[in-house]
Amino acid sequence: MRKGIWQEFDGYQDIAEEIKVSRKLGGTVSSVVASAEEYIRQLHPERIVLSVTDIIEETPSTKTLRLVSKDNYLPPFLAGQYIALFLEIGTIRTSRPYSISSQPNQTGFYDITVRRIENGLVSNYLLDEVKRGDTLVSSGPAGNFYFNPLIHKKTMVCIAGGSGITPFMSMIREIIECGLDRSVYLFYGNKTMDDIIFGAEVNRIAERFDNIHYIPVVEEPSGGYAGACGFITRDLMKEVLENIEEKSFFICGPQGLYDFCLPQVEVMGVPRRKIKQEMYGAPPNISEYPGWPDTISEDDVFNVKVKNGQQIQACAGDPLLTALEKNDVVVPSLCRSGECSMCRVKILSGKVYQPPGVPVRKSDRQFGYVHSCMAYPIEDLEILL
Repeated sequence: MRKGIWQEFDGYQDIAEEIKVSRKLGGTVSSVVASAEEYIRQLHPERIVLSVTDIIEETPSTKTLRLVSKDNYLPPFLAGQYIALFLEIGTIRTSRPYSISSQPNQTGFYDITVRRIENGLVSNYLLDEVKRGDTLVSSGPAGNFYFNPLIHKKTMVCIAGGSGITPFMSMIREIIECGLDRSVYLFYGNKTMDDIIFGAEVNRIAERFDNIHYIPVVEEPSGGYAGACGFITRDLMKEVLENIEEKSFFICGPQGLYDFCLPQVEVMGVPRRKIKQEMYGAPPNISEYPGWPDTISEDDVFNVKVKNGQQIQACAGDPLLTALEKNDVVVPSLCRSGECSMCRVKILSGKVYQPPGVPVRKSDRQFGYVHSCMAYPIEDLEILL
């Protein structure tokens, strides 16, 4: 029989022999594959069933929920990563990501620290309704906001606002408990003294450890406060930091923090690409962003036709994902910040607004897909889930 042309390729005989051996040992190979799949599933589970074992009041508006696994196993995580809670609140099925504030060198529990958001569906539920012993369901740890020794410097400049301190708290706890060769300068901004989360703990750590430097900044300080006031400015950072060389910059907090602090850091000579930013949810007051149509109000309502025949209404000022959830249309989601792409939908007709910086893949843009957590309807739509 004439040889096929593929049999002339270099290495063909070796590959053919491997295939023959694999078929002979098929049962053994399958068991190895199954074992590997189980190991991967344990490291990256789709869902974790958690029990609330403690609720710690941090500030008048903030609590830490301590969560343990119902099956006594929690996958490891990197300091700075988050889990997403999957919740049913009334008739609405939704999810929210929360950074893990506990240290990663133990996996007996996850701490998530929740701050109340005005009219916040999920934050109000977690703070007012959830009690010790309640069950919650989450994703496995996820996210890219963590220290990478291959690309980051050993000295970290961390800029936080409000509950944006939570990933940095996990990092600081890991550094001191594991004796890591790493230094932190934490600039932490809040509106009032009552808003400061973990203040007493970070103060104690900074007093005991020379590699942890804590600079709280309060916009509206009360009497007796002797720290920095106003905002986290370039001048303040230059007072504290001798230079910016050999330092890596991290920033996490509400949108206002990014809008103000990113230019301040850039003016110091740090390129935007070298500033590690955590995604922080859908921005408020979306109509104030560049490119928002002048003729559209956030209160305008548009019809959204889902390809399965369902038709809903969506407010221009709310992300499309929120409108879908309110109408019992389930869309997978994780980060809710436009990063993970799990919630993407295809726009068949109509237009949406997406704020600058949403990392939509080139192929998604080409075929009309958007991240529904960061897409705002500005016309009647037809979408494909």
